[in-house]
Amino acid sequence: MSRTITRLLIANRGEIAVRIARTAHRLGISTVGVYSEPDADALHVDAVDVAVALGGTTPAESYLRADAIIAIAIEHGCEAIHPGYGFLAENADVAEQVAAAGLNWVGPTPEQIRLLGDKVAAKKLAIESGVPTAPLFEIGVGDDGAVEIPEGIPMPALVKAAAGGGGRGMRVVRSVDELADAVAAGSREALSSFGDGTVFVEPFIERARHVEVQVIGDAHGNVVHLGERECSIQRRNQKIVEESPSAGITPETRAAICEGAVALAQSVGYEGAGTVEFLVDEAGRAESINFLEVNTRLQVEHPVTEAVTGVDLVELQLRVAAGEPLPFDQSAITPRGHAIEVRLVAEDPAAGWLPSTGTITSFSIGARNADLVRVDTGFRDGAEVSSAYDSMLAKVIAHGTSRAEAAATLRRQLRASEITGVATNLATLIEILGENDYLDARTPTTYLDEHPDVVASTGPTGDDRLALLLAAVFATERRSRSEDTVTGFAPSGWRNLRTQGQRQRWSADGGDTDEAIEYVVCGNSADVRVGPWPEPLDDGSLAADERRRVAVRLLSVTGSVGSTPSRVAIEVDGVRRIVEVHIDAAPVGSVVRTRSATGSLAWTQRPRFDDHDAEAGGSGPVCPLPGTVIAVHVEAGDEVAAGAVLMVVEAMKMEHKITASVASTVTEVHFGVGSRVDQGDLLVALEAQTDDSDDESDDR
Repeated sequence: MSRTITRLLIANRGEIAVRIARTAHRLGISTVGVYSEPDADALHVDAVDVAVALGGTTPAESYLRADAIIAIAIEHGCEAIHPGYGFLAENADVAEQVAAAGLNWVGPTPEQIRLLGDKVAAKKLAIESGVPTAPLFEIGVGDDGAVEIPEGIPMPALVKAAAGGGGRGMRVVRSVDELADAVAAGSREALSSFGDGTVFVEPFIERARHVEVQVIGDAHGNVVHLGERECSIQRRNQKIVEESPSAGITPETRAAICEGAVALAQSVGYEGAGTVEFLVDEAGRAESINFLEVNTRLQVEHPVTEAVTGVDLVELQLRVAAGEPLPFDQSAITPRGHAIEVRLVAEDPAAGWLPSTGTITSFSIGARNADLVRVDTGFRDGAEVSSAYDSMLAKVIAHGTSRAEAAATLRRQLRASEITGVATNLATLIEILGENDYLDARTPTTYLDEHPDVVASTGPTGDDRLALLLAAVFATERRSRSEDTVTGFAPSGWRNLRTQGQRQRWSADGGDTDEAIEYVVCGNSADVRVGPWPEPLDDGSLAADERRRVAVRLLSVTGSVGSTPSRVAIEVDGVRRIVEVHIDAAPVGSVVRTRSATGSLAWTQRPRFDDHDAEAGGSGPVCPLPGTVIAVHVEAGDEVAAGAVLMVVEAMKMEHKITASVASTVTEVHFGVGSRVDQGDLLVALEAQTDDSDDESDDR
C-alpha cells in the first residue's frame, strides 16, 4: 500500500468536503470529488479539482456506494480516500476494502474502527483502561428473532445505537412501559442511518454536560490530546452549539477526561483523529464522569479545537495517513483563548425543529467584507436543500481572547447574516448567544427545554424589527412609483403633498402572523400607525384605536431597489438606522429581503382581504416534508385518540411521528410502508369524533 499522497479522493459532500479540499490544496495535494444527482452543481463539486458522478438521489444510491468510490479513486490515480464524517467514515469493512485496493484510508485502522466504533465494546475497553463509565445493558435477540430486553434497567434510561453517532437511534425513556417501543424505533433509525440496528441501554443523566476530548495518534505509537470541547446545547440529541474549552468543568475533571482519553487511545495504538465523549453533572465534577463513546473520525465541531490550538486537524490526518509521525508532543499543545461554533441548520425550531427543504434564494453569513468569523459551508445562493441529506447548512466559528468576546463576535456576525428560501435556526442561535444563562455557562443538556423563549425567537424585535418592516414598505412603494419625478432628496414614491392613508399587511419569513401598518406620506416624512386595525363593534362603531403612532423619515436611498440591494437610511422616532433592501419580484406578493446590523427578515406583502372560502377535501395530517413512510399504525375504521401516532415518516435521516390532533375516526390511509411522500400530501384522512351527549333535548 502506497503511503505518499499526491492525489486524494474525498468521499463526502457539503461543508466537510469543501473543508478537506481546502487543506489538501494548501499541501499541494490534488483532489477528486464525487457527487449524487441532486449535488451535480453543489459547492463541494466546485471546490475539488475533478468531480465524478455517482448517480442516484439517496445516500444508498450515491455516497454509500463504496465499490464505486474505490473504483473512481483507482481510475483517477488517487493514493488515498478521505471519508470525512458520516456516510462511510466509521465503516470498518469499507476501510478494509480501501486497504485491499492498495489505497490509504485517512482514518484509524479497520480494527480500531470496529472495536471503538461499537459503543458496547468501547465501554468495556474503557473500563479495562480505567476510564470512569456508567453500566450498560445489552439488548439481545433470541433464536426466534425476538428482542430480549434485560430486567432491572433503572429509569430514566437512554437507548443508543451501537454504531454511528449524531444522535440517530437515540431515545430517552422515562418509563419501563415505553422501553420496548423506544428500542424498536431506535433500532430502525440506526439501521437506516448506519446499516446496523444494534442498540443498547444505559442510565440517563438529567441536566448533564456533554464534554469530549480530541485525540490524535500516529503509526509510531504517539498519542496526544488537543483539549476538550463542550457540546451540551442539543436538540433531538444533536449538537447545535459547541465550544472549546468547556466553561463548566473543574480543572480536576479536565485532567481526568484528557488523561482517560489518551489512555484509551493508547490501549489500541490509535492512528488518526478521534473523539472520546463523556457526560458529567451540571457542576462538572470529576466524580460524575461517565464515558460515552469514541467517534473514530473527524467531528463536525473540530474547528473550535483548531481555533484554540492553531492546529489543522485535516492536515494531521493526511500526514498520519501518509505514515508521518506527529510533529509535536503533548507539551507543545497550549490552548489559547476561547472558540464557539454554531450549526446553522435548515429547520424550524418553533415547529419542533422540523427540517426545512427547498431552494436557498439568498445565502450570506456575517457582515459584508468582515473577516471576523470562520464559515464552513457547502451551500450558496440557489442551492437546493434536499430531504435526502442532513439539513445542516453551515458552521460558523468565532475565536476570542475570552468566552464573552467570542460569543459577542459570533452573535454580531450572525445578526448580519441573511438566509432565505428555507426556514433556519438562525434567530434561535442569535438568542442563545445573548441569553444570560448561556453567558454564565449554565448550559446543561436540558438548556433548550428550559429556555422556550430562545427556541421561539423570530428574529429582531421592537424598533429594530419595525425599521426593517418600514424599509421594506417604503422601498417597495418607491419602486412601484419609480416613474414619478420628485424634488429635493425625497425618493420616488414620496410626495411633497400629503397623501391619503395606505393600509398594508406584511408577514415575515413566511410566518402566519401579519403585521399591519397604515401610513400617510408628506415629502420625505410619514406618519405611521402600527398594529391591528380597529375592529367594528356590534353597534357599528369602531373599537378604540390602540395602534402605535410612529414618525418616520426616509433620509436617503443608495442604489436601485430591485435585483440589486439598496441601502436605505431610515429614521424611526428620531433614531436612524441603515437597512439593506432587496426586492425579488413584483411588489405585491414578492419577497422583500431586509438586513441591518440588528438582524435580517424577509417580508411578503399580504393581500388586504383574505379568501375565506372553505377548504375542500378530507381533513387530516399532511406530510411536513418529503420523505418515506416507514411505519403505519392505523387502518380505515380505527378510532384514535388525540395525540395517537398514525404513521412514521423518515426524512433527513430522522423519524417524524404523524399524530392525530383530535379524537378521530380513520376514513382512509393514503400511503403504505415504503411509499415516497411529498410535503403537503394528505397522509391519513380523519373524521373528527363528536360528543353527542350535549345534544339531548331538554324536552321531557
